[in-house]
Amino acid sequence: MSFRFWRRFQLFPGVTVNLSKSGPSVSFGPRGAKLTIGPRGTRATIGLPGTGLFYTTSLTPPKRSGHRPDPAPPPSPTLTPQLEKALLEQRLNLGRFKRWITPDDEEAFIDGCRELTQNRLTEALSHFEKAGHLPDCAFLAGILALKLGQFNRAASWLQWAAKKADSLGRLFTKYGLTLDIQLPITDTLSACIGPNLRGVLLALVESYQQTAQADAAMACLEKLLALEPNDPVIRVSLAELLMESQPLTPRQARRVVELTGPPDNATPVHTALLLYKARALRHLGLLEAAREVLNLALRRKQDRPEPLLHALRYERALVYEAMGETKRAQNELERLYAEAPDYADVAARLGLRPPGS
Repeated sequence: MSFRFWRRFQLFPGVTVNLSKSGPSVSFGPRGAKLTIGPRGTRATIGLPGTGLFYTTSLTPPKRSGHRPDPAPPPSPTLTPQLEKALLEQRLNLGRFKRWITPDDEEAFIDGCRELTQNRLTEALSHFEKAGHLPDCAFLAGILALKLGQFNRAASWLQWAAKKADSLGRLFTKYGLTLDIQLPITDTLSACIGPNLRGVLLALVESYQQTAQADAAMACLEKLLALEPNDPVIRVSLAELLMESQPLTPRQARRVVELTGPPDNATPVHTALLLYKARALRHLGLLEAAREVLNLALRRKQDRPEPLLHALRYERALVYEAMGETKRAQNELERLYAEAPDYADVAARLGLRPPGS
């Protein structure tokens, strides 16, 4: 999980500079679809039409031999260190007069945010907990505890923030701050969350999963799904949680198929949904349907994370194997081995490594 505060200004329509402690980055694109190039690599932030929701996925591939290098990103605007520092920190530094008139709990919020920009997480957590009765501070305390691996502590603060969801975001608005939190939802995708009920509940799901409270995590996701039934991020999170059940029951597999809805491959999130749908169909013995879903998912490779494409190919190999199409399964595994020789048990299935080694 990563997070950062930032201030941003627009150079001209469609191009925005984001300033943060990790350095400046430049976002290109209209509202609802942004490509961000900066010190952390290239990421796509894409709005889901009609929902007001966003997801992100990294577009920077791992280093590979035998491939031509990606084209260089457009040059970033030149910013003086003084301008960058002023734009970033102007909202986080309370002068002496402002401290006199700022309530103590809001002062703790600002001080915690400043510590967070300096990556002093323990100090930031202490400030937020001092004002934990404020929903935004409770949210940030929960997020930081989650980041620090203190999962029960995180759950306590996030549960409190959820009870005060109507007031979430008030301090961020008052002080002109935006918080960008990247919360992993699958092995290949992260969701953009912020100080709102959706962000709180998704973070709660993570804390419950880390403490083996699968039922509580499931309940959170079902609540979210009832609030936002068209959010594919929530659906893919719930599908992943169901597929991790051991053993996976036919009822759970059917629920995954229901969650995925009609076939759609518009975004990487939808592609991940297709992967879970195919796995559930294979578990139910509907092999032809599973193959059709995987073929649809693999028709679109551009802008899809490589680990997701590898998972799709591996699943298709398992489907071919279950259908008795040994040659096709072998070909799929060989192609996957050429790209990712350490993926799952591919080498063992090809006889190149003893099983379990």
